[in-house]
Amino acid sequence: MSTGNDMQARRRARQRFALRRKASGRPRLSVFRSGKHIYAQVIDDSAGRSLAAASSLDRALRESLRTGADKDAAAAVGKLVAERALAAGVSAVVFDRGAYLYHGRVKALAEAAREGGLSF
Repeated sequence: MSTGNDMQARRRARQRFALRRKASGRPRLSVFRSGKHIYAQVIDDSAGRSLAAASSLDRALRESLRTGADKDAAAAVGKLVAERALAAGVSAVVFDRGAYLYHGRVKALAEAAREGGLSF
């Protein structure tokens, strides 16, 4: 019988397989959501390195946020990762939501990254 972690890993792998086919050389904006914080990074899969990253644990955000686990924190992280990606010369990415639904904090991060100047 499959456990919850096995099912989540299968969803994540299925979603990343589809992204690789659609990416056409663009880096991916990967999101990780925990119970207390949210993390985002722009990854270049061909080189195997991270181009830009942001999280609700960053000093600049930690002081201004009430908690790292709400939509406001996700929006702030989305804007920050967009700024850092544009500074690194990345303007077009593919959005990797992992095994999470495009809803709530994940959606707030994506919309804020779009407003920040990333296109996906």
